[in-house]
Amino acid sequence: MSEIMDIDMPDPTPCPPPKPANAMAALMAGAKAKGKEKAADTEGGAPMVMSEEGLRILDDKEGLPWVEKYRPNTLDDVVSHKDITTTIEKFIDAGRLPHLLLYGPPGTGKTSTVLALARRLYGPPYKKHILELNASDDRGIDVVRDQIKSFAMTKVLFSKGFKLVILDEADMMTQAAQAALRRVIEQHTKNVRFCILCNYVNKITPAIQSRCTRFRFSPLPEKEVARKVDQVVEREKCNLTADGKAALLKLSRGDMRRALNVLQACHAAYDTIDENAIYTCTGTPHPKDIERVVESMMSDEFGTSFSLITALKLEKGLALQDMITGAYELLQTLELPNQSRIYLLDHLGSCEHRLSLGGSEKIQLTALLGAFKVAVELSQKRIK
Repeated sequence: MSEIMDIDMPDPTPCPPPKPANAMAALMAGAKAKGKEKAADTEGGAPMVMSEEGLRILDDKEGLPWVEKYRPNTLDDVVSHKDITTTIEKFIDAGRLPHLLLYGPPGTGKTSTVLALARRLYGPPYKKHILELNASDDRGIDVVRDQIKSFAMTKVLFSKGFKLVILDEADMMTQAAQAALRRVIEQHTKNVRFCILCNYVNKITPAIQSRCTRFRFSPLPEKEVARKVDQVVEREKCNLTADGKAALLKLSRGDMRRALNVLQACHAAYDTIDENAIYTCTGTPHPKDIERVVESMMSDEFGTSFSLITALKLEKGLALQDMITGAYELLQTLELPNQSRIYLLDHLGSCEHRLSLGGSEKIQLTALLGAFKVAVELSQKRIK
């Protein structure tokens, strides 16, 4: 009888969870577990209860890159550019939203502002009311005549107001497509509003510029990027040192996307994110290496300097174009006669231009060394 009871009793040890089928399944399982742990964090001894909708949003965003995970959802969340977001808010409240042309460097919040505008207008189902085309899409004259025009001619059922057509990186559109677009903008203003985003406004035809209200997105101030980086570091529990943060802000140059991408890459690769980790992860020459190179080009003889720079490039895996950029920034801090400074800046630009056209790094390095030697001679003549 006891033997039968022993057989019928269930095994008290729990079965281990099934192994994930592949790496992607393992990643998503880890993301869901992490999201549930965050939802069950204790505050004052009591577990914090999160709704199913909150858990779903948390799970959906857990596997995303930090650029998408921390993208602002409302116009108030957009970093800096408060004058632009306030003006757009007034347009929305008055019901008089014009066609918009947003231009400026990458990573300054143009796309985030337009998506936040769409959420503000339409709420959660905003994707039904917008047509978003990027540079990856074919945006020749056929797309303007067919896809954009057919979207602009129709209305959403049981909905009042207008729809949005978002043309991201519109400076990649052909001249013929832009010429066709200006007539579409005029004819279908009653049904749609166009939000045209680009990096270089001079590549947009004047006819389209005159039909839109223009806003320029300048590079983000360093303190605004630092504030957002601090929020991400706190939420993701990154071990970011003070010198690492300074290097990150310096390399981002007002580009929030670049700052978050570099931070995420360094967090995945290093336990402690310091200055060396930032420069190593991005492949950017360290300022000390740049100082060493410039000092060698100015003081050492030609062959010694060429050997030193070549060995440094091989050891650190540096590109001459990045070294030229670093040398340019360093020259701004050095005291040089005007004649030498002008000569050097001219040749730095010429070397970078020839490199961009596919010139040999070895030949351009010798040309750069020669320019530095001539600049030193010019400065000595000026002193005498």
